Amino acid sequence: MRRRDFIALVCGVAASWPLAARAQQVASPVIGFLGSSLPDEYAIRLRAFRQGLKDEGYVEGQNVKIEYRWAEDQNSRLPLLAAERGSPSAFAAKAATATIPIVFATAVDPVTINLVKSLDRPGGNLTGVTNMNVEMGPKRLELLRELLPKATTIAVLVNPGSQALADRFLQNLQPAARTFGMQLYVLNASTKEDLDAVFVELVQHKADALLICPDVFFNAQIEQFAVLGVRHAVPVVYQYHPFVKAGGLLSYGSDETEYYRLLGVQAGKILKGEKPADLPVMQSTKVELMINLKTAKALGITVPLSILGRADEIIE
Repeated sequence: MRRRDFIALVCGVAASWPLAARAQQVASPVIGFLGSSLPDEYAIRLRAFRQGLKDEGYVEGQNVKIEYRWAEDQNSRLPLLAAERGSPSAFAAKAATATIPIVFATAVDPVTINLVKSLDRPGGNLTGVTNMNVEMGPKRLELLRELLPKATTIAVLVNPGSQALADRFLQNLQPAARTFGMQLYVLNASTKEDLDAVFVELVQHKADALLICPDVFFNAQIEQFAVLGVRHAVPVVYQYHPFVKAGGLLSYGSDETEYYRLLGVQAGKILKGEKPADLPVMQSTKVELMINLKTAKALGITVPLSILGRADEIIE
């Protein structure tokens, strides 16, 4: 039997991690899917991913097999799980081989973090999909200004364990904050235990609202964010639409259904023989705005018609 070729895919993790798939030199290819949290949290994403594969002619259980590995919200497990797919990370895979295809998912420009040479012609063995959640930070700040016109101090929560992501998010926010006459107050959290202290601190500093940096660790804490926001009477804005369904105030970010469908498309194209070096990095450009009017009422906020009119979904 010939040695199997691999496609490294890591899904739903920090910007530097890839989504990885592998193909066998047998009748049906095999895709290895590594997720950062739990299978239930990926249900919608996986349906979208499978749809992308189907768009390229691959149906799970018929002509392609998918192997899943889950970090269960413990990012420290990701290197070990990724090693089961042949490499501990996207960068390690890139350094170790020029033949293993890697499809990555990132919210950060992959050129600036040296994953690819360019978006149009990645070169080497990597390609993938980016979303707009980091660069849309200023838009979330603008929505806060529209929602709370008297707000001057905005707390921004970042994960120091994802420093590159945090730095780029803050760099994008600072010019917008100056334009809007707002002061940003940066808070850090990397464990569940940090979150209670974060809300106590932002209340002590009289922050008018909390803006959360896109981060997979924070994705897993949406219910706690929603509860703490109401408990401490702090408006919270995030990019992740399940946050609003869990009771959060407002979300504005990339449509995950479109994002994960494109990941499936990229993986399918490679399984069909296209080379990552020649396969342009795709960007998910579809965004969605959601607002929870129940939470707004609990916080004593009247949502302007200008926001309601643009909302893709309103929870009443």
